[in-house]
Amino acid sequence: MTAPSVRVQTQDFELQVEIEALTHDRRDIGAVVTFTGLCRDEQGSLSALELEHYPGMAEAEMQRTAELAVERFSLLGLTAIHRFGKIAPGENIVLVIATAPHRQAAFDGASFMMDFLKTSAPFWKKEHKADGSTGDWVAAKDADDRARDRWR
Repeated sequence: MTAPSVRVQTQDFELQVEIEALTHDRRDIGAVVTFTGLCRDEQGSLSALELEHYPGMAEAEMQRTAELAVERFSLLGLTAIHRFGKIAPGENIVLVIATAPHRQAAFDGASFMMDFLKTSAPFWKKEHKADGSTGDWVAAKDADDRARDRWR
């Protein structure tokens, strides 16, 4: 098992580089599950999504959740990267990679991590509209809470 890696950063990430970091010279991994969240354009109405976070607290919550996922699902590795700043439609926002001996543990670990990232990590999103106006902060969704609650 490799210690979980969590990062909050402005720069983009490269999926293949991150997978290689988890799997290089490993022969015990039987499954790699990835999730990449992208910024949508909301049917052409959005020019960017601005993400803010609570520095220190966001990383700590991500690390706590990653450690829970590794323990609960016997993951061999876990990477979680969340970007902040202004992100244009089509750009990456979040990456979760879970590795395990078998596929179900990797799927469950990645899903668990994302469900808690969406609801527990202190990130906020503000919409920047294509017409130049600034939208509201995006409200939390009940569906995200329900997804998280299935793990309790």
